[in-house]
Amino acid sequence: MRRSFRLLLPLVRLFWIERGVSLALGAGLSALAMLAGGALLGLSGWFITASAFAGLSVTSAAVFDVFVPSAGIRMLAIGRTAARYGERLVTHDATLRVLAALRERLFRGWAEPEAAAAMIRRPAKLLFRLTSDVDALDSLYLRVLVPAAVAVLAAVAVTLALCFIDPLFGIAAGVWLIALCLGLSLVAGHLALKPGRRRAHAMEALRARAVDLVAGQTDLAMAGQLQAQRAAIAEADERLAKADDALNRIDNAVAAGFSLGSTLLLTATLLTVALLARQGTIGAPAAALALLVAFAATEPFAALRRGALELGRTLLAARRIAPRLSVASAPTRRADPVAGCAFQLTSVVAGHEGSSHPVLQDVSLSLAAGERLAVVGQSGAGKSTLLALLAGEIAATSGAVAGLPAAALTQRSALFQDTVRGNLKLADPHADDDRLRDALSTAGLLDDIEALPQGLSTRLGEGGGGLSGGQLRRLALARLLLRDTPLWLLDEPTEGLDAATARAVLERLASAADGRSLVIATHIRREAALADRIMLLDGGRIAASACREAPEFEMLLNRLRPD
Repeated sequence: MRRSFRLLLPLVRLFWIERGVSLALGAGLSALAMLAGGALLGLSGWFITASAFAGLSVTSAAVFDVFVPSAGIRMLAIGRTAARYGERLVTHDATLRVLAALRERLFRGWAEPEAAAAMIRRPAKLLFRLTSDVDALDSLYLRVLVPAAVAVLAAVAVTLALCFIDPLFGIAAGVWLIALCLGLSLVAGHLALKPGRRRAHAMEALRARAVDLVAGQTDLAMAGQLQAQRAAIAEADERLAKADDALNRIDNAVAAGFSLGSTLLLTATLLTVALLARQGTIGAPAAALALLVAFAATEPFAALRRGALELGRTLLAARRIAPRLSVASAPTRRADPVAGCAFQLTSVVAGHEGSSHPVLQDVSLSLAAGERLAVVGQSGAGKSTLLALLAGEIAATSGAVAGLPAAALTQRSALFQDTVRGNLKLADPHADDDRLRDALSTAGLLDDIEALPQGLSTRLGEGGGGLSGGQLRRLALARLLLRDTPLWLLDEPTEGLDAATARAVLERLASAADGRSLVIATHIRREAALADRIMLLDGGRIAASACREAPEFEMLLNRLRPD
C-alpha cells in the first residue's frame, strides 16, 4: 500500500507542473462551494426559525431585521452557485489538460525504440495504457485529492461552528466526523484495492479477447479455436461481474456506515441543542442553525467515498504508468563510440524480452565510419536482433554497446492511414515536397506516386492500403532516406522487388548513402554485394568475416540467394 502511494508522487508532481495553479484554484472553489452550502443551510434554518418566533408578537416583529439575513442568504446562494460552476469548469478543464499532457508524455516514452519494440508485440497493452489507465487517473484529483481536502476542511468548519454553540460538543462532533467518515473512506479504499485491481484486469482481458475474436476470427476458425475464444471471453466477463459485485457490496456497506454515522451525529446534535435550549444557553434559532450545520457536515465525505472505491483502479494505473514516466523524463543515452567508428560492440549478449535464451552470444564487432557491412546467415541466426540492438530497440543483457544515432528499415515498417506526404514527413516534419520527391526518386517510387490521382496528397488506407507490397517497401525506404543520421540499418531493403527494380534501387541507395555507415541484413546476393565487408552469423555468434579484397568475400557471396 505504501509503495503504491509512492507511485502517485510523480503523477501528482506532473499534475502540479502542468496545471498547478488551475488545480489549486479548482480545489479552493470546491471548498468555497462546500462552505457556502453549509452556511446557507444553517443561516436559512436560523432565519426561518427566528422569523417564526419574531412573529409571535407585534413588538418583536417590528424590531426584527429581515434584510441582513435575507441578503446573506441571497449572497450565499449566488456564491455557492458561482463557486460550484467555477469549480466544475476549472477542475475538469485542468484535469483534461493534464491527462492530455500525460498521454503525450507516455506516447513519447513508448515511442523510444526499446519501449516501442516491446509494445508493438502487445498493441492492446499500449491502447489500454493510453486510454483506460490514463482515464482512471482523473479520479486521483477529482475524486480523491480534492474531496479529501474538502472533507477535512468541512470537519474543521463544523467544529468551529458548533464550538460557538458549545465548545465541548463542537470538538466532539469534529472528532466524530474525522474518525468515522474519514476512517470509513480509508477502510473503503483499503477493501476496494483488490476488487478494483481485479476489475481493471478483467476489463482489460475482456476487451483484448473481444478484439482478438473480431480481428482474428478467420485464423481462429481455421485453427478450430472459435469456441475456446468465446469461452475465454465469457470467463473474463464472469471475473468482471464478480469484481463489480464485490465493489457494490463494499459500496453498500460503506454507504450504510455513512448513513448510520450521519444519523448518530444528527441525533446527538438534536439532543445537545435541546438540552442547551432547555437550560436557556441558546435559543431556538441557534439550535436550528446547529442542527442544519450538522446535517450538511457529511455531504463532502460522500464524494470521498466514491473516490475511495476507485482507489484500487487508480493505484493500479499509477503502478503501470509511473515507471514509464520516469523513463520518459530521464531517457538513457548510449555511450558514443571512439572517433572514426559508427558503433562498437564488446562481448555483447542480447535477446528479445521474454526469450528464455539470448539470441546474440558474445558478439564483439565494430564498424568504421562510412563503412558498409552486410550481415548474412540463416533465418534465426540473429541478423534482425543485431539490427534491433544497434537501433536501440532492445538492450544488451551483458557487454558494452556504443553507437551513433541510427535509422532503421525493418522487415515490417509501419505505415499509417494518412497521405503519402504525411507518412514521409514522419521522418522529417520540415521536409518540403522537393526533398520528399528526391527520396521517392532514390527509392524508385517517384513515378508510381506521381501517377496517383493526387500525387503526394493521395490518402493511403490503414497500413498503407492502396499500394502494392513492393511499393510499400519502397515508401518505407524513402522515409528512411529522409533521416539524416550517420548510420543506416537495412533489413532486406529490396525484398519483394523484381531484380531490375531492386538493382536500380540499390544503385541509387549506394549513392545516397555516400559518407554514411550502412549495415544490411540480407540473404540476397545483390544486397550483400553493396558492402565493403561481409559477416556471417551462425547461432548468434560471428562465424566468419571477410573484406572485399579477401577471397573469402566472394565465397560468402556465393552462399547467398542469387538475383
